[in-house]
Amino acid sequence: MAARSKARKRALQILFEADQRGAAPTEVLADWVRLAKDDHRQPPVSDYARALVEGYAGHAERIDGLLARHTVGWPLDRMPGVDRNILRLATFELLCQEDIPDAVVLDEAVQLAREFSTDDSPAFVNGLLGRLKDLKPTLDG
Repeated sequence: MAARSKARKRALQILFEADQRGAAPTEVLADWVRLAKDDHRQPPVSDYARALVEGYAGHAERIDGLLARHTVGWPLDRMPGVDRNILRLATFELLCQEDIPDAVVLDEAVQLAREFSTDDSPAFVNGLLGRLKDLKPTLDG
């Protein structure tokens, strides 16, 4: 598995845990980093995983607002937690990481949905991210 794919998976785990605990993503990230230092059986948190978590955390209000506005029939709080956090990560990459092709962002998000969520999730994730990709030139800030 490619290093960035592993980083996305780790970032998803961290965001999901933060979401479930009602904690700040950066707080959970710090816990994971500390645990990896203290327990050498735990793999370290890669720089890219950190960048994803910190990037989402720095843009959380905007990203969650965009997802809420462009999701049809699924408010963020009713979405499966895994889907919500896959979308958060992918939206950050799509809108804020200019060095990553949009197609890669969508493919990686769909793969995470296949691996960790429901049978309907890949199509849902792909549809919403595709809509955001198409709207990207018109989205503010």
